[in-house]
Parts: sequence; C-alpha cells; structure tokens
Amino acid sequence: MDTVADQIIKEHIIEGRPEPGENIALRIDQTLTQDATGTLTYLELAGMGIDQIKTELSVSYVDHNLSQTDNKNADDHLFLQSVAAKYGLYFSKPGNGICHVIHLERFSIPGKTLLGSDSHTPTSGACAMLAIGAGGLDVAATMAGYPFHLIYPKIMGIRLAGKLSAWVSAKDIVLELLKRLTVKGAAGYIIEYFGPGLGTLTISQRAVMANMGSELGATSSIFPSDSHTKAFLESQGRKESWREISAKEGAQYDHIEEIDLSTLEPLAAAPSSPDNVYPVRELTGKPVSQVLIGSCSNAYLRDLMMIAGVLKKNKIHEDVSLEISPGSNQILENLALRGGLIDLIRKGVRIHQSGCLGCIGMGQAPATGKISLRTFPRNFPGRSGTKDDRVFLVSPETAIASAIKGCITDPRDLGECPSLNNKYDIVINDRLIIPPKINNSDYQIIMGPNIKSLPEFTSLPQDINLRVILKLDDNITTDHIMPAGDHILPLRSNIQAISRHVFERVDPQFVAKADREKEVAIVAGINYGQGSSREHAALAPRYLGVRLKLVKSFARIHKANLINFGIIPLTFEQAEDYGITMVGDSLKIKGIKDLILSGEERIKIIIGSRVIFTRLEISSRQREILAAGGLINYLK
Repeated sequence: MDTVADQIIKEHIIEGRPEPGENIALRIDQTLTQDATGTLTYLELAGMGIDQIKTELSVSYVDHNLSQTDNKNADDHLFLQSVAAKYGLYFSKPGNGICHVIHLERFSIPGKTLLGSDSHTPTSGACAMLAIGAGGLDVAATMAGYPFHLIYPKIMGIRLAGKLSAWVSAKDIVLELLKRLTVKGAAGYIIEYFGPGLGTLTISQRAVMANMGSELGATSSIFPSDSHTKAFLESQGRKESWREISAKEGAQYDHIEEIDLSTLEPLAAAPSSPDNVYPVRELTGKPVSQVLIGSCSNAYLRDLMMIAGVLKKNKIHEDVSLEISPGSNQILENLALRGGLIDLIRKGVRIHQSGCLGCIGMGQAPATGKISLRTFPRNFPGRSGTKDDRVFLVSPETAIASAIKGCITDPRDLGECPSLNNKYDIVINDRLIIPPKINNSDYQIIMGPNIKSLPEFTSLPQDINLRVILKLDDNITTDHIMPAGDHILPLRSNIQAISRHVFERVDPQFVAKADREKEVAIVAGINYGQGSSREHAALAPRYLGVRLKLVKSFARIHKANLINFGIIPLTFEQAEDYGITMVGDSLKIKGIKDLILSGEERIKIIIGSRVIFTRLEISSRQREILAAGGLINYLK
C-alpha cells in the first residue's frame, strides 16, 4: 500500500496488524483540546492519577467559550490554565485563536500523530500529520500514556489535476466531494490527496480541505509533505520540523476520486447539511442579511487578504452585516502589517476576536427567517443559535461577492479577481501561548464553583429491560443530542446541569421521560451521531439512564464515545426492523454481559411477542469496556 497514511501508521503502530479492518493501537505523539471539551477531558485525566503527561507535546486551547457573561467561562479558563501548569501542557489563552489554526502554525510536524478532542483535528493533515478527532476520554488516556485504539482505516485517494480558476477556491474542492460522496461517504476512510494539482495549493488551502474531511465522515485527511510544507514551516521558524513524506511509487488506494481543478465552479451548501450542495449560479438572487467569514476552515491570511483586496474597489451592501473572526492573533497581526485590516475597517467590516464564535453558536446568531452565508464547516439545523435558521456554507470569494451585492452572487460576476501574495513571509506571534512549566509539582488546580466531579457509573448488568423513549431519523448530529450555544456550553464541566438539555431541540420532554423510566433506549437511522466529537453527547445521556442505542449505523467518534461511557451501540441486522421498532416498546436482552464478553456479534432482542436480531461490531477491548460500565471503570 505505502500511501502517506500507511507509512505514518506503520511507524506508530504498537498493537495489531497493519491491514484495513484490523483493530490496532497507535502511539500518539501530540494531543490538543479546546475549552468546550477540555474541561471534562482534564477532569478525566486528573482521575487517572498521573503527575505529568506522557506525550511529546500537548496543548490546551481556549477558543470556543470566549464570552464571559458570568463567572462560568472565566472560572473554567483559570481551571484549564492551572491544569496545563500542573501536568506540563502548553496553554493557549483566550483570544489567541482557534486550536486547529494555531496548531497548524506552531506545532504541526510531518509524520507525527495528533489526537484532538475536536472533530476538526485533521486540519493538521495539511502538514502531513496523521491527525484524528476523538472523544475527550480517549485524549485523556493518551496523555496518561495509553495508546489510541481504532480500526485500521481504508485509504481513499483524491487525485487532483489542473489548477483552480479565478474566484474558485479550496472550499469549492471539498464541497464538490461532499456533493459526490455525502456526509457519510468517507466513513471508515482516511482521505489522502495526491496528483499533479497538489503543487498549486498552499498549506492554508490544504488546511481547508483537511478540515472539512470531517464533514465527509472521514477518520482523517492527509497531504504529502513537499516543498510547500517546507516553505510553510520555515516561515514559522520551524524548519527543523520538516521532513519529506510522499506516497511510494505504485501506492494502492482502496478507492479513488479524480478532480480536475480547472473544471470546478463556485459551490454552496444550502440549509441544513454540508452535503446539500449546489452551484452558486443556481442560487443567485436570494437576499442575504449576514455574511460571516472565519472559523477553523476559512480564517487564514490568504482568505482575509482576498476579502480586503475585493473591498478596495467595492462597498458592503447596506442590508448586509459582514463580520470577520481571524483564525489566530498571528493572522490578525499579519493582516494589519499588510494593510488589509485598515481596508476592512474603513469599509465597515465588523472585526471579532480570534476564535470559533458563531460557528459553535457563541454569538452572531442570524435574524429570524434571514439568510446567513458562512465560510464555516457546518450548517446543521439551529447550530447558529437561531431556530429554523437558513445558513449556507460558501467560500470566502462567494461570501464577499454576496456581501457586496446584497444577495447570493457568483463571485465571477465581480470581474477581475485581486492578485494575492501567497509567499510564506509572515511575522510570528505566539505571545499568548504559555509553555509548560519546568517544575510543576507545586502548582494547584483551580476549581471554580461550576466544575463538578464526574458521575460514577455501575458495570453492565446481566439482563436489561429498557423502554424506547425516542425514535429518530437519519443523520442525527451531536448538535441534536447535546446542543451547543451560549446558554449550554458554559455548563460543560457540570454534567448534572448540562444533562438537562439533552435532546431539548428534538423532544423537549426527553429529560422528563428519562427521569420517569430510569433506564432507557433510543432508536435512530443512518449515520447517528455525526458532527462534533463532544463526548457530552454520550456522557449526558448515560447520566440520564440511556443504556442502549439501536440504529442503522453510527458515526465513528460518537460510537467510540458511547462505548467509553457504557452505552451499548447496536445496529439493526435487518433494516426493515427499524420501521417496526417504536417509541414505547420494551427491549429485553437476557445475558447481555456474558454475550458481550464472549464476543457474540449477533444480539437477540425481545420486543413483546416479537424477536429481532441486531449487530454488535466492536473490538474485544471495547467489549471489556462496555462490561465494566465505561472506560474509566475499565482503566481503574
């Protein structure tokens, strides 16, 4: 095989055979967390009884919950900084920028492995890292010295040829893939880019594509390490980190998609899924109220300088609010030094601090019934903070053209595209990154009043009898399960409080039903749990008594999170059984603990007078975790 991904996996594999479909364990070199998932991750790490992290490098970022409307976020920021000092992590302070952007700038190393408690961790694949998103408990375990377990993925090769036309960008490449493959089309794969078209794409353009591979369901996305990678690392003052990595001659891919970059046109994902993709020319004329440029997918210097260049000769439509969130303080400083920031300010652009903000529903919610164009990676229903929102995902080029015209506009209608300096000449700014402490034994962890101890769970019983209290359709996201937003995310370190919001946008009575029944089950369709890596979407339901989820198929990270917190992930053996399994049904499984530990994959469920068969396709280690009641119990 000898693809780039294969080479890195073989360098890091410590258990299992390096073959697709096999259960393997990898040595993890680096980890990252962000504050929405990090507080819980470090509570879990503290419970593992270590004095110092075991990874080569770990970073705690604060980029999601930046608003400090009361004590909760501010207290948690102090908690995260004190944890970093105690255990030997780097700490990126609030306002420094988005974890994936900064990690790419300051810490990415070709050939290394990175595990992050955020689904967009594969962004660092732009620098030839094998970067994987996971639940926070898995990340805590790797910091404590344990390997990361996964199924050896298949490799999907994306062969690029040609060169992008004017006004077409990297965003349009990944939207084209979403149009072809859908949000579940790369499940079980690592996406690897190759071909002659690669040489035309800078690291920031590659980062856009690696970032949004998560929306395709991919385990990771990766690029080779070439002259662009070398130039990028040299510009970051890290030339010693570079090594060349490319696919071996005759490398074999399990599936190949070919894209001629010169044939692509501007694309947009319409509400409310990243794979609901149309050519922009088919959407033109729809009035726009808000345009947001930023997030971990399109907040790079190249993107912002392009916006500034277009605005030199144009003005923002009076009915549009154009808002920008830079990816990092370093990007913001370089934007200012090149004169782009003053061009944006003079034309009335609203400049926000460097962070995730509107992408995670932390402010910038659109007006009722109005269209919001965003260069973000996701447009799941209600994620913006507005019920029944109308969010379109677009490239920066389409975003600025639409902001000028006041309606969705094909950027090619603007005429000549501004020329951009894509050279890697930047001023380094990492003043808001605090390095690990040399002598950290005297540091104390600061616990604010909102931070509560993790709940303890019992091991799995021999027999279960669970009431189905919710039935769902396909492509249920973690935002459906555990909503984001400025009134919920500040509760991230208080499971007892945040659990009261589980499924509140789907069934406002869900929590009350769970309270009445004590132990329950949920039924759903295809690709259940897509989206964010937030383990709260598994932990909070488990706290409410959810012991089993029976679906047509699971998203990778969410399935792992369910197992980590002792929820049994079953899939229907016969798809038609989904149609006859209803809310109110009682699901009985006799001897479930013995069945799990014996390795049984075919699980019989008794529903009244009926019997259906389901599948439990997990590793032997995961079976022991389930039987123990979760990963923490298993490790203890």
